[in-house]
Amino acid sequence: MKDQIERLIQEKLAREAQEKTRRHFIKSCAQGLGGLALSSIFMGCDPLTKPNKKSATTFSERDLNPLATLPPHYGPKVKSVIYLHMAGAPSQLEMFDYKPKLHSLDGQDCPQSLLAGKKFAFIKGTPKLMGPQAEFKQEGDSGNWVSNFMPHFKKVVDDVAFLKAVHTDQFNHGPAQLFMHTGSARLGRPSIGAWATYGLGSENQNLPGFVVLTSGGNTPDAGKSVWGSGFLPSVYQGVQCRSKGDPVLYLEDPDGISRDLKKSTIDAITQINKEEYAKYADPEILARINQYEMAYRMQIAVPEVMNINNEPEHIKEMYGVEPGKESFANNCLLARKLVEDGVRFVQLFDWGWDSHGVIRSGSIDKGLRNKCTQIDRPITALIMDLKQRGLLDDTLIVWGGEFGRTPMQENRGNKEMPFKGRDHHGDAFTMWMAGGGIKKGASHGQTDDIGFSGIEGRVSVHDVHATILHLLGFDHEEFTYEFQGRPFRLTDVEGNIIKEILS
Repeated sequence: MKDQIERLIQEKLAREAQEKTRRHFIKSCAQGLGGLALSSIFMGCDPLTKPNKKSATTFSERDLNPLATLPPHYGPKVKSVIYLHMAGAPSQLEMFDYKPKLHSLDGQDCPQSLLAGKKFAFIKGTPKLMGPQAEFKQEGDSGNWVSNFMPHFKKVVDDVAFLKAVHTDQFNHGPAQLFMHTGSARLGRPSIGAWATYGLGSENQNLPGFVVLTSGGNTPDAGKSVWGSGFLPSVYQGVQCRSKGDPVLYLEDPDGISRDLKKSTIDAITQINKEEYAKYADPEILARINQYEMAYRMQIAVPEVMNINNEPEHIKEMYGVEPGKESFANNCLLARKLVEDGVRFVQLFDWGWDSHGVIRSGSIDKGLRNKCTQIDRPITALIMDLKQRGLLDDTLIVWGGEFGRTPMQENRGNKEMPFKGRDHHGDAFTMWMAGGGIKKGASHGQTDDIGFSGIEGRVSVHDVHATILHLLGFDHEEFTYEFQGRPFRLTDVEGNIIKEILS
C-alpha cells in the first residue's frame, strides 16, 4: 500500500512537469488571468504576490496547525466559553423579567401608541395585553427575580449577571439568530465561536477548538450558518457532535485498515496538499490538511471525552442526564467535559422555544413550562459543577435567545383561530452571563412597567459580542480579518463593553 501511494505521488509530479510547457501556458492563459482577478475579489488578497510568498519548505506553525494556541491582545479573564442558545426565543416575562403591572392590565386592549411604527411577526389589529403566566419570587442574596418555572435556578442566581434590556433590530428567527451569532443578519459572516478559535486556537490539539451540540429535535432556523466560519478558513467552523450514538460519524476504522496504514495514507495526502498550497496559497488547503490530521487524532480522543457513562452516578443525577438519548441535560454535561479537556468554545442550541399559541385557559400551556423544566436542572448543575471543580473562574457561560416576547398577546386577525401566544419582540429581552470576570448577582438594565421597551441600561447584540471578546482577552475594535479589501470584525463598526456586569 505504501509503495502504491508513493508511486501515485511520483506520477502526479511527472504530470505537473509535463504540463509546464509554452503550449500549456498559452492554452490556459485566459482562464488563468481571469482566476487571478477573481481571487483578488473573492479571497480578499493580492493574487500577484501572496501565492508566491510560500514555497514547499516555508510553512509556519500556524500554517500547518491553524488551531495552535495564540496569545490574545491582553490578559484574558476566561479560557473557554459555553454559549447556551434557546432557539425560538424564550419569554423573559415568564422567566426573569417580572412585571406585576401587567397583572392589572391583563386582557385590556394594547394602546396603539405601542404598536405604531413597530414590526411584528403575528400581530394585527388591536391585541390584548397579557399578565405574567408564572409566579415570581426574589431569590438569593441578590434578590433577583426568578419564576416558578425555574425552581432549581434559584440555587445559582447569585452566580449570574442579568442583562434585562438587550435589544435587536431583527424580529424573524433566521436573521435574528444569524445576527446573534455572527454580528450580521446576512449569510457569510463568521460565527463568534469561529472568531474565538481563529484568534486563540485550541488548548487540546486532539479535539476541535469549536464544538456544537444540539437538542430539541431540530437545528436552529438559520441552519448551520450560526456556527459557520464565513470568510475565515473552514477549519474554524463549529464541529457538530451528537450526544446519542457515535459522537462523530465514521469514528471506527473500516475492516482491514490499521491505524498505521491510515497514518501513512494521511501523510501522503498531506504532502500533496502542501505542494498545492505552495503553488496557490489557498487557506482552504491548509484547512484540509488540518482536518485530515484532526480526524485521525479525534478517533482516540472523542470517544473518551464524549462518554458520559463513565461519570459518577451523583453527577449524572445532578444534571438529570439520559444516557443513550439526545437531550439538553446530556449536552450540558458534555459541555463541562469538553471545556475541562481544553475545548475553546462550546455552543449548545436547544430548539423549541417559539411560544406561539401556547396560552390556554388563562395559563401557560405545557410548551413553555416543559421547555423550562428541560433546561432548569441541567443549567443549574453546569454552573455548580464547574464551580466545584474550580473551572467556573476560567469559563464564561452565556444564556439567551435571539430576541424576546411581547407583553401583548399574539393576534393574527383570525377570529376562528385566535392565537394567544406572545409574539416575537426585539425591543427588550433578557440574557445572562456567569463565570470568570462576571460580577456575581448583578442585574443591568431595566424595562418599562410592562416589559415592552428598555428604559435604562439598554445594550445591543454588538455590546454582548464586545463583552465576550473582552473576557477572552480581545480588543473587539482591533480583532479583525482582511476580506474583500477591507478589515472585518465581529462587532462591525459598533459595540461597547458592558462594564456594569464585569467584576
